[in-house]
Amino acid sequence: MTASTARITAVDTYDIRFPTSRELDGSDAMNPDPDYSAAYLVLRTDAGDGLEGHGFVFTIGRGNDVQVAAIDALRAHVLGRPVDVLCADPSSLHRDLIGDSQLRWLGPEKGVMHMAIGAVTNAVWDLAAKREGKPLWRLLTDAEPEWLVSQVDFRYLTDALTPAEALNLLRRGKEGAAARAERLRERGYPAYTTSPGWLGYSDEKLTRLAKQAVADGFTQIKLKVGADLEDDIRRCRTARAAVGPDIRVAIDANQRWNVAEAIEWTRALAEFDPYWIEEPTSPDDILGHAAIRDGVLPVKVATGEHVQNRIVFKQLLQAGAIDVLQLDAARVGGVNENLAILLLAAKFGVPVCPHAGGVGLCELVQHLSMFDYVALSGTTEDRVIEYVDHLHQHFLDPVVIRDGHYAAPLAPGFSATMRAESIAEYRYRDGTFWVADRTGQENAA
Repeated sequence: MTASTARITAVDTYDIRFPTSRELDGSDAMNPDPDYSAAYLVLRTDAGDGLEGHGFVFTIGRGNDVQVAAIDALRAHVLGRPVDVLCADPSSLHRDLIGDSQLRWLGPEKGVMHMAIGAVTNAVWDLAAKREGKPLWRLLTDAEPEWLVSQVDFRYLTDALTPAEALNLLRRGKEGAAARAERLRERGYPAYTTSPGWLGYSDEKLTRLAKQAVADGFTQIKLKVGADLEDDIRRCRTARAAVGPDIRVAIDANQRWNVAEAIEWTRALAEFDPYWIEEPTSPDDILGHAAIRDGVLPVKVATGEHVQNRIVFKQLLQAGAIDVLQLDAARVGGVNENLAILLLAAKFGVPVCPHAGGVGLCELVQHLSMFDYVALSGTTEDRVIEYVDHLHQHFLDPVVIRDGHYAAPLAPGFSATMRAESIAEYRYRDGTFWVADRTGQENAA
């Protein structure tokens, strides 16, 4: 099969789950027992080059089967697509998927189906970058501004950002891009770590991990809060004592509070100089975020990991409701929609500090921030990517952290390819880990 006639021949899906709840990794006020999981897919072709497109949606365990089913429902849209056409213009598939009238009825552009569309879209970008022999951030930074604009769906956005404005932002971003790319390769992109701050950790573990984070070069850590105010006061005092006055300490409520409660609670923690309060209330409550921002100054307000699409981000920015935009690589409709969100943030001058952690989210989102630095915003000032030291060993191209910075990935693709042995071990319910676990429980009973 020649490259020009190659087509997508299979969309294989997998339900992958890791038992992180057993050590309380990832625990917070709203999610006390998460099992970090991925609804995972592989696009296969008959091109004969061995290249595949990999993508996934991050979940926390139960419900992963529903997310896999949603990806399966998109298979007919993808099979038979010409590989050359798909990789030259990922928006061709993205627009067809979000434009399917019966799928839109389930959203539109939100929830399980939209995240499934994002996973498929991301897998196409992974394949496109591999075929170009470039990491995704390089594919995006090398692209012409006109082509990048063609990848963005501006429907519902033009009252805040027009295609002409986006083109100007990207053209300005090209100025000095080569020098920034070189600095990125030399220094990496700033990171912060949430690893010390899970809600289920003891004070002793928090202290040990916080001190280790500072020793490892991180200049910001994050704590989960929101379950009990007295516990939060104690834990924030513990963290501040561990890291000293010069390290930023962010706090994250994971949507736990009502608006008035968020203001009161954040004020109660103000003595510990929190840098931002993350997800203080429902991600859909734009006016609530604006009220909280007014009520907790000078503490910044950050949100985005559960914001469902570019339109909600647009309104958060228009309302002046957030100080920090936290996009997620697997929540919205993939790279195409995240390009729109990055452009909106650049237009409004709001720094992007992506949500990561989970399964593979660090691997994905680094590419988006690196593109933003090199070819859009042109700065890393007040910008950091979240880092959580979980499950990276399951990926062929795992993130590398050096002195509190993400090293720029060099391998072609979106860093999304999971190891075959990890899939075989943690595929639910027939992977070797889960079979052995179930057998052990039955024997114990």
